[in-house]
Amino acid sequence: MIQQYAQLVIDFVRAHQEWAAPIVFALAFAESLAFVSFFVPAWAALVGIGALVGASGIPFWPIWFAGTLGAGLGDWVSYWFGYKFKNPIAHVWPLSKYPDLLPRGHVFMEKWGVPGVFIGRFFGPLRAAVPLVAGIVEMPYWQFQVANFASAAVWAYVLLKFGDFGFNLLRLFP
Repeated sequence: MIQQYAQLVIDFVRAHQEWAAPIVFALAFAESLAFVSFFVPAWAALVGIGALVGASGIPFWPIWFAGTLGAGLGDWVSYWFGYKFKNPIAHVWPLSKYPDLLPRGHVFMEKWGVPGVFIGRFFGPLRAAVPLVAGIVEMPYWQFQVANFASAAVWAYVLLKFGDFGFNLLRLFP
């Protein structure tokens, strides 16, 4: 299912390259947004679009910027939800279905603090839980945002370049 979804997105971007940046923005935003990230596993599509960058000449930096902005804003919204609604948010579906996710995120944030925002970006379910927990525990806003957008920039670069690197590697071995 994930592969089919990713392939549809990749095929669309291949045919409509002018939509690459807005689509990367939307995918990165959805992948980083609490609740939504459970339903939109965008990483495969982002890696595939990264491969298109090398294959079709789509400029890398606007795509990277769109991914960075989307991921950073998704985490910012998740932080805001956590800050605004605090602990009752754990009883809202789909988090109520995964009762250990927020406590795991809380333990993670207690142990790692601000670097945890950066680290959490790269670990599946923690990606959306860490910003939510950062808001719940009222991590200082600017500390969160610096770690948030720095990690978003690295995350977007890694995913997109991984696809580009993979494509170039495949071209070496026809």
